[in-house]
Amino acid sequence: MASEKFRPLALSAPVSLAGKLKFCARLFLDLQVATVYQSIREELKQAAGAVLDVGCGSSPYRFLFSAQHTSYTGLDIVDAEKFDYRNSDIVAFDGTHIPFPDASFDAVLCTEVLEHVQHYQTLVDEIHRVLKPGGHLIVTVPWSARFHYIPYDFFRYTPSSLAHMFKQFQCLRITPRGTDITSIIAKLLVIWFRNIAPIKGRFNVLSFLCSVLCSPMIPILAIWGHASSFWQLGSSEDPLGYTVIAIK
Repeated sequence: MASEKFRPLALSAPVSLAGKLKFCARLFLDLQVATVYQSIREELKQAAGAVLDVGCGSSPYRFLFSAQHTSYTGLDIVDAEKFDYRNSDIVAFDGTHIPFPDASFDAVLCTEVLEHVQHYQTLVDEIHRVLKPGGHLIVTVPWSARFHYIPYDFFRYTPSSLAHMFKQFQCLRITPRGTDITSIIAKLLVIWFRNIAPIKGRFNVLSFLCSVLCSPMIPILAIWGHASSFWQLGSSEDPLGYTVIAIK
C-alpha cells in the first residue's frame, strides 16, 4: 500500500505562548480542526464531573474542561505513536474495550477517532456502558477528509449510519461541520501546505514555486472557508465532518 504524501500534523494543547500561537494558526489554516473545535467548545466548557477522552492523543482539548469542576481521564491505545502522539498521562487500552466499570463517567469525548476503529460499534457500546445515566456524549467524525494515517483509516460515516450507531442514546443531535464550500477550501489549503512543506523525498520545485506565488491568497481562502462554515454557505450534504451530541 502506498505511503501518505501528506500526513496530518499532530495537534497539541495551547499551553505555552508558542503553543498558543501555533494552536491559533492551526485553527485559522486547518478548517477540519477549526470546525471540530468550534462544534465542541461550549459543550466541553459546560461539562462537570468525571470526563473520559477516548482516543485522546495528546489531549489537545483538555484545556477546555474546567479544572475546578471536572476530573479528566485520557484513554488511548498502547501504540499511539503510529498516530504521531506521545502522551504518558493516559490510560492505555486495546482500542475497543474500555477498562472501567459501568456508569463511571459523567461525560465522554471522542474526537476524530471512530474512523480508525475497525470494530466501531463495540467501542460505541462500550462508551454507552461507562457513561452514567444522564451523562453527555460528544463525538466528532470526518466526512470530506483524505485517506490518512494509512493504513489505519477505515470508515466515513453518514448521518444515517451515525443515527443507527448511537440509537441507544437519547436526545441525539447530529450536526454537519461546514459545507461543500468549506470542504473545497480545506482541500485547497492542504494542497498549498503540502507543497510549501513537503514530506522529505517528495519535493517538487514547480509545485513549490506555484504555492509560493499563491501564498498571498491563502488568508483570503481561509477567511472564506471560516465564513462558509459560520453562515452555512453552500450545501451541508458534503461537509468536512459531523458532530454528535447525545445523552445516555
